[in-house]
Amino acid sequence: MTSSPIQSHGSLRRNHLSFTDVVAQAIGVVSPTATPAIVASLVFASAGNGAWLAYVFATVAILFLSLNINVFAKRSASPGALYSFVGQSLGAFWGSVAGWSLLIAYLFCAGAVLSGAVNYALVLLHLAFGAFDDVIPSLILALGFIALAWAIAWRSIKLSTRLSLSLEGVTVAAILAILAVLFIKHGAVVDKPQLALEGVTLNSLQLGLVLAFFSFTGFESAAVLGHEAKQPLRVIPRAVIATVLALGVFLVATTYALVAGFQGAATPLDKSDAPLSFIADSIGLGFLGPVIAVGVIASFFASVLGCVNASARIIYALSRQGVLYTKAGDAHEAHATPHIAIAISALLVVVLFAPLAALGVKLMDVYGYLGSISTFGFLTAYLLVSIGAPLFLKRRGELKARHVALSAVSVVLVGIPFVGVLYPVPDYPLNLLPYVFVGLLWLGAFYFNFLRHRRPETLARIERELEASSDLPKAQPAE
Repeated sequence: MTSSPIQSHGSLRRNHLSFTDVVAQAIGVVSPTATPAIVASLVFASAGNGAWLAYVFATVAILFLSLNINVFAKRSASPGALYSFVGQSLGAFWGSVAGWSLLIAYLFCAGAVLSGAVNYALVLLHLAFGAFDDVIPSLILALGFIALAWAIAWRSIKLSTRLSLSLEGVTVAAILAILAVLFIKHGAVVDKPQLALEGVTLNSLQLGLVLAFFSFTGFESAAVLGHEAKQPLRVIPRAVIATVLALGVFLVATTYALVAGFQGAATPLDKSDAPLSFIADSIGLGFLGPVIAVGVIASFFASVLGCVNASARIIYALSRQGVLYTKAGDAHEAHATPHIAIAISALLVVVLFAPLAALGVKLMDVYGYLGSISTFGFLTAYLLVSIGAPLFLKRRGELKARHVALSAVSVVLVGIPFVGVLYPVPDYPLNLLPYVFVGLLWLGAFYFNFLRHRRPETLARIERELEASSDLPKAQPAE
């Protein structure tokens, strides 16, 4: 049976985004300032004085993973990103699993960071107006943030990436300045309890590693710009590595500084609601507290924007192949953005966030619940791309022993946080979240099998396009 072409209109703008724009997309999704604002205290609660080391290990693990992602990114470019990569190596079914996992990851990540933005916005409103019921303001703020993210993403991917980088850059600079003043005031950068790993056990370090890994999730989102980047086979692999290295240095340094700043404090780091504001107060810069809050809100918003752009391009790629709603494979004639997919992504984020907020669930609990499900999605996609990399190279006749070794190391390192989020079994309701993810993943697999049996022409089209997207001249990959 021959397959009829999908009637999509418009296309994404080719050769449009620079190396900086591509890096900005990844940085926006990761939201590095979320770590000193929230995540570092959670890592400290598990790893104690070994929190900085957990981030060192996480950086190494992500570097191995990025090398496996770049096996594909140097040879193939597609807005489907890891969905296309896994499909090229493990086949259409496992590609669909990776694509569905990644879509879950980006959408739930957007819902999580949206709750972070709303939470910090409410902190400022409480400072200005006093106590009030949070439910209705939370919903209004969330709708405002999402509407703004939708408008920017609809208008321009270049505007989105550059705004994300600007917001993150200003906030990162402010955080680094505060932490630098901290060490100047203390007169030394050596924190003996941390360097001696006082009170750190192997088990606590492993638990900290799980949370540290979460700080990097989304680093691969540069790959969704495969059709829009200039020289994507060169730019995207370099952007992936540059993002990981920059994040690793920033996260290790800021975590070390935060833990050092809280040594001997009456309130420990893991009990502090606003650790950056505490540090600012301790060095006589308390007036910067609201400024930091504004910066963190901006950072979370940049992550919402990045996640909406990334998830929209996954929906766009799947729709162009006839897997999802066909109209979502259209691109705006003037802006060359996947405008329908962007609207769908923004709407789905609201659907994830609004019911929990309306029920009065604490915003930081919403952050934890949605963020945990997002992590399952990222880890599943990462595991599949690590397994698929050597198989992809074998098909191309390019496999070497080092590729097999890189794949094996990456699978083990990705497996550590995967096991860590499942065992020991977390308390209720966190223990239910893996089942929620598996249920969502099963729906995707069930739908793919439905397509396989009821619409074989769609499956044939997917397999041809996956094969064509990896059939690039060997001279093109960046060395």
